[in-house]
Amino acid sequence: MLRFAHALDTQLRAAMERAFPEAAAEAIAAGRPLDPQLAPASKPEFGDFQANGALALAKPLKQAPRQIAAALLAELETDAAFGALCLPPQIAGPGFLNLTLRPEVLAAELRRRLTDPRLGVPLASESGAGSAVAPVIVDFSSPNIAKEMHVGHLRSTIIGDALARVLEFRGHPVLRLNHVGDWGTQFGMLITHLKQVAPAALTTADAVDLGDLVAFYRQAKQRFDADEAFQTTSREEVVKLQSGDPVSLRAWGLLCEQSRREFEQIYGRLDIRLQERGESFYNPYLEAVVADLEAAGLLVVDAGAKCVFLEGMQGKDGNPLPLIVQKSDGGFNYATTDLAAIRYRFAPPPAGDGARWVVYVTDAGQANHFAGVFQVARRAGWIPEGARLEHVPFGLVQGDDGKKLKTRSGDTVRLKDLLDEAVERCEADLRRRLAEEGRQEDEDFITQVATTVGLAAVKYADLSTNRITNYQFSFDRMLALQGNTAPYLLYAVVRIAGIARKGGDLGGGAAAAFPDLLQFSEPQEWALVRELLKLDTLIAEVEQELLPNRLCGYLFELSQVFNRFYDQVPVLKAEPAARASRLALCRLSADTLKLGLGLLGIATLERM
Repeated sequence: MLRFAHALDTQLRAAMERAFPEAAAEAIAAGRPLDPQLAPASKPEFGDFQANGALALAKPLKQAPRQIAAALLAELETDAAFGALCLPPQIAGPGFLNLTLRPEVLAAELRRRLTDPRLGVPLASESGAGSAVAPVIVDFSSPNIAKEMHVGHLRSTIIGDALARVLEFRGHPVLRLNHVGDWGTQFGMLITHLKQVAPAALTTADAVDLGDLVAFYRQAKQRFDADEAFQTTSREEVVKLQSGDPVSLRAWGLLCEQSRREFEQIYGRLDIRLQERGESFYNPYLEAVVADLEAAGLLVVDAGAKCVFLEGMQGKDGNPLPLIVQKSDGGFNYATTDLAAIRYRFAPPPAGDGARWVVYVTDAGQANHFAGVFQVARRAGWIPEGARLEHVPFGLVQGDDGKKLKTRSGDTVRLKDLLDEAVERCEADLRRRLAEEGRQEDEDFITQVATTVGLAAVKYADLSTNRITNYQFSFDRMLALQGNTAPYLLYAVVRIAGIARKGGDLGGGAAAAFPDLLQFSEPQEWALVRELLKLDTLIAEVEQELLPNRLCGYLFELSQVFNRFYDQVPVLKAEPAARASRLALCRLSADTLKLGLGLLGIATLERM
């Protein structure tokens, strides 16, 4: 509906200027042109759009809103372009204008989208949403070396991936960055332990696998907490690592490489693409961060540490909070690395990425940290005018008890185990249903369906929840065939594929099977037409709001509207003219669901 919204907005503005030239001139002179306040209609019975601008004009014009709306309506009646697009407007309530697009306009737009691989969604550069030259950086996932990915990484990974997919589809060049924790004081502890208990790992590949490495991390931490001599050696090892000692660097590289291989297995299962750029990448730029902040007059030495005191952020004592940039012992911390990352990401090439928009996808608990870091970066002048720097927070994954999701033993749930269980449960349910239906399917089919549906269910259950809130993890809910779940949406796609198997011509990738003039007569058809044509508006909103649940909500509503159409209106048994038009609706419904699910990182099936 974006094309229509832009056309109607232009026509309404012109009508307002013709109807109220003096008010229009004053508004333009003040830098606030008259605004028709066009928005999608709040209810289907109100049409397709609603213009509320008459209410805003009532006070300056000293006229009743309905009187203003009547004057606008009179101007619109003389506008041929408006008349070709809309039925005669209706004045409603205190002065709203309800606008309904002509049926033939809707049918023609639907027909156009059958031949458009983008299904009517414009590129950002075509809709004035910004340049497609400078990159958008999406920073997500960010596990720590020598630790396994756990359920807490699930949200960052799949939310970040979905946002990256939407931005890429809109035509933005996206740099997907994985800011892994691969540097810092913990490596002194790990390298020291590695040298002492597994020296063979320094010369022999794969001497320690990740399963051992996780236990290895715990052992190193226990020694560090209990053994003062081990602590001292570990701190010395950090200095060796930071100064480039070759043996220390080899040990560090082995730890990173073995963790990286395990991470890639998870990313492969979830179909996640990422470019690793860990904390170590920014180590050479830390001194420059301090120098820049000193030159800007922002640094203050407090108790031997170099800090920037934050504006508008206070501690419990009421004093401004300090953001420590360099510790009293000369070391750096996470804030310094994050500042270096921002500085690099916005710096023009070849000194940086030259980004115009940077998005951080992390848990809501880091909101204050990023608020402080972002403030310092802006005050330092590192953020170009017009650039966007955003934290995309998300809530916790909870168990049925409403507390942070844990195993029965109280440990954090490993992401690998969670994905395995989703697939296993889906396979068990599939085998049960096949047995009940008396269907015989080969093992490859069962494996493919169980894997696709199981992983889709996990992703969709997370993405369909507003990311800002916590959500309760439930295999039973996410694997259900009814409700706002991945299986329900996947089944709608399968249903449409079944129409093709029964002889319905869905175009086979082309639109030649469909008439040039699509004809619809049933209310269920028009409801589906209008739902399908919302896609472009919805994608643009997700792009701006960075809320994947909006896309999930749309796909669920589309599936419901399609299923009502499918259940109540004959398709294959309809008369030839109606049959072809209804098949066009089925084809575009399937294409839209596949596209939308694909933007969520969810694969579809032809059979279930």
